[in-house]
Amino acid sequence: MRNIPVDVSVLTFVCVSPPRPKLVSQDTGEVKVDRAGNTVFTVGLSAADPMGRVELMNVSVSGDQDVTIGQIVAPVGLVAFPWEQTRNGEKRWGIAYRANQIAPAAVPSAPSSGSAAADAA
Repeated sequence: MRNIPVDVSVLTFVCVSPPRPKLVSQDTGEVKVDRAGNTVFTVGLSAADPMGRVELMNVSVSGDQDVTIGQIVAPVGLVAFPWEQTRNGEKRWGIAYRANQIAPAAVPSAPSSGSAAADAA
């Protein structure tokens, strides 16, 4: 299996670095594009689970995303895929992430100040 779907329903994502064009080569500055010719962007996210564990991840997504640092977001169609390469005789490996979109997440509203507290009194 090449792409591994990620269950985002149990995670909270926060944007930690703004969208920036992904480079094919840092030497030439060539910007990566998808099959449709759209620029591929990288968005830095933190992913926290209910136990408080946090991971930082860079997520690739086609097209510029309207998200800002500190914003709670939802990566739509998030998949992970393992990669491996040998460069200058050194083997490197990791997990890369890709999403269809990074959307602003619906933030639950805080309970009103008069409801539960007033009922308990």
